[in-house]
Amino acid sequence: MSGRAGFAEVALLALAVLVAAGCQQQALIVQTPASMKPDSKVYKPLPPPPVVAPAPAPVRQEPPPALEIPLKPVEPPLPSHDASWEAQAPERSWRWIVIHHSATDAGSAAAFDNFHRNGRHWDELGYHFVIGNGGGSGDGLIEVGPRWPKQKWGAHCRVGDNEEYNYFGIGICLVGNFDKRRPSEAQMQSLARLVDYLAARYHVDPSHIIGHGSVGDTRCPGCCFPMSDLQARLRQARASREALAAAQ
Repeated sequence: MSGRAGFAEVALLALAVLVAAGCQQQALIVQTPASMKPDSKVYKPLPPPPVVAPAPAPVRQEPPPALEIPLKPVEPPLPSHDASWEAQAPERSWRWIVIHHSATDAGSAAAFDNFHRNGRHWDELGYHFVIGNGGGSGDGLIEVGPRWPKQKWGAHCRVGDNEEYNYFGIGICLVGNFDKRRPSEAQMQSLARLVDYLAARYHVDPSHIIGHGSVGDTRCPGCCFPMSDLQARLRQARASREALAAAQ
C-alpha cells in the first residue's frame, strides 16, 4: 500500500467510525422517552370533610301537673232538645236567629224544598227548620231541613247585597200566614223550645233573635206574629235554667 492510499484508507475508516458512532447516539436519543412535564389540569384530591359530632337529643319537657281545682260551669246547661237538632258537621259561627212565616195556609219542609228547587231554582230548602201548623205537617212539628246537619249557610234572608243573615243566621219558618192570624199555641211552644236551645248553644244574644221584616223589605213573619210573646217565653226559659243550675 502506497503512503497516499494508506492515508486515504485510514481517513475513510475514521469517517466510518464517526458516522457509526453518530447513528448509535441518534438511536439512543430517539428511544429515550422525553421527560414528563407537570400537568396543570390535574386537580389535587379534596381533603376529607370534617367530622361533626351529632347533636345531643333534646330533653323532653314533661308538662306540669294539672291543678286540681274544680271548674265552675260557664253557663247553665243546655236546655232539653231533640237529637236531630244537633249538628253533624263542624259548626258555623251562628250569630242570628231569623223567624219567617210561609205566608201560606199549609205546607211542610218537603213542599217548601220542592218549591225552592223547582220554582226558585235554589240548590235546596233555604230554611234550616220548618214548624208545621197541621196543614201538610203536624201542628207544632219541628222539621229539620237538609242544610242544618251539614251546617250549611241559609238562603232565607238576603238584604240587598248583604249576606250576613244568610251566612250567619239560622232560618226558622213557621207554616201559616201571620198577616191573617197568629201562630198556633203548639207552634209557639215548639218555636220557643227550639230558639232557646239554639240561642244557648251558639251564644246568640236576645237582640239577635229577629223577624225577617226587621232587617229586610218585607212584612215577614206577618203583623200578627207575637215577637214580644216569644221573647217573654225565652226569658222565662233562661231564668228557669239559671235557677236550676244555681240550686245544684
